[in-house]
Amino acid sequence: QVQLVESGGGLVQAGGSLRLSCTASRSIYGVNTVAWYHQAPGKQREMVATIKSWGVIDYADSVKGRFTISKDNPKNTVYLQMNNLKPEDTGVYYCYIEEFGDTYWGQGTQVTVSS
Repeated sequence: QVQLVESGGGLVQAGGSLRLSCTASRSIYGVNTVAWYHQAPGKQREMVATIKSWGVIDYADSVKGRFTISKDNPKNTVYLQMNNLKPEDTGVYYCYIEEFGDTYWGQGTQVTVSS
């Protein structure tokens, strides 16, 4: 089992930046996948950024060049740096981990981007 706690959300103007953090209750050094998902109001949850265990990083087309995912193993923390935010980035952001077929989600953190 692992508990995930996100933080860093808030209200920001379009063009601004936020950094989201996801801290795990134990080491996530060897997990298969860490990722951030975005759920816009009234829409399904969608993958924003992911890091695979072999180091491959992938982003949704909508955030490429603006968002950066990173992982700090000693701190058991995954980050999502979000720059040049747009109103369509508004929604709840969830941290996700997959380890040996088990999946874990955080409770989510709200991001609101005003135009």
